[in-house]
Amino acid sequence: MTASRAPAEPAVREFESTVERVDGREVVLEETYFYAESGGQPADRGTLAGVLVDDVTERDGEVVHVLGEDPTAGGAGDVEPGEVVTGVIDDDFRTYCARAHTASHVLYGAARRTCEDLGYAGFDISPEKVRVDLTTAEPLDDEDLVELERLSNRAVWESRSVSWEVLPEAAARDRDGIAFNTKTEEGAMSGGESVRVVTVEDWDVAACGGTHVENTAEIGTITALDRSNPGEGVTRVEFAVGPTAIDRVAARHAAALEAATAADTNVEDLPDEVRRLRGEVDRLDSALRDAQSDLLGARLAEFPTSEVDGVVWAVGTVADADPNDLREPAKALLESEADVDALAAVGTGSAPFVVAAAVPDADADAGEVVGAVTDEFGGGGGGGPTFAQGGGLDADPESVVDWLRSR
Repeated sequence: MTASRAPAEPAVREFESTVERVDGREVVLEETYFYAESGGQPADRGTLAGVLVDDVTERDGEVVHVLGEDPTAGGAGDVEPGEVVTGVIDDDFRTYCARAHTASHVLYGAARRTCEDLGYAGFDISPEKVRVDLTTAEPLDDEDLVELERLSNRAVWESRSVSWEVLPEAAARDRDGIAFNTKTEEGAMSGGESVRVVTVEDWDVAACGGTHVENTAEIGTITALDRSNPGEGVTRVEFAVGPTAIDRVAARHAAALEAATAADTNVEDLPDEVRRLRGEVDRLDSALRDAQSDLLGARLAEFPTSEVDGVVWAVGTVADADPNDLREPAKALLESEADVDALAAVGTGSAPFVVAAAVPDADADAGEVVGAVTDEFGGGGGGGPTFAQGGGLDADPESVVDWLRSR
């Protein structure tokens, strides 16, 4: 068994080790400091014997280094069993992963202080952001997200020490308040009955097999990005750390300043101004809808009427309208015009449609009329006796109107 030394000694970036086995592009060492992908933390990047490492996985108790393609050898280049090789771990990526992983523990510690019935449902590190899945009694809202960010950054600012140790499983489970989920914390179980425990001083303690910084101050800024609910009872929190977080904060600040300038206010008063503007927009939207409805009603009132099988129909064309927009104006017209029993409106434009409406006691069925139109001119639709609509007509709107008046 060749367990990675990375979790125990995360500061190591270069090491030498003897090659134990080579199988094509796969290399197993007697000892390695490369971290194998596990529990949401991606595998380390770097080189082995000068060859890029494509992946690092743990398989059957061994850490397997998958080297990049060597066009001359078709395998692991000149690496041979028994050879001593140098491994170089990508410093930037390891540092980022260590910051991100510790930040996830810090955020969980913040959630301990704000959430009821808290549970851990997993996490993942990607190049641009980190996600932590939490189970809580109630879904988190934006206010909760801001508080998690605030508390997490306070813990960073307070420079809390971070430590790790391997304990017997029983002793680990006895730790007060330990976050212990072997299904989501792959690598925490260190050889059957032992558990690796990571402690953030007076803040959080959890079973974990990842790499970490030694002090929360090394994390840098933590910026909450988003929250979502990927499953019942689960809240997913996404955040950025370090330089990426700083860039996100700067971008948000720039956006807030731009929005405040556009709204002719300052950033602090922006929420109130946005709410005021939102209310004004809603009022104007309502007034516009009312005006459009009145305009459509006036257009429908201008339709010529004709009698078809004893039913007086008002038939004509409308422009710049949606079929659903005609329901209320058509109903209002039929209620106000006692001499009109039914109405048919044909929409002009690139996608002609037909809308039919009839008073409840008229000897006319709007659905049947729309069905007859689509049978004649193509398309489809449906509806009931008092209102129906159809679209996709393959005909000139005026031809449809002439047909309705003459049938």
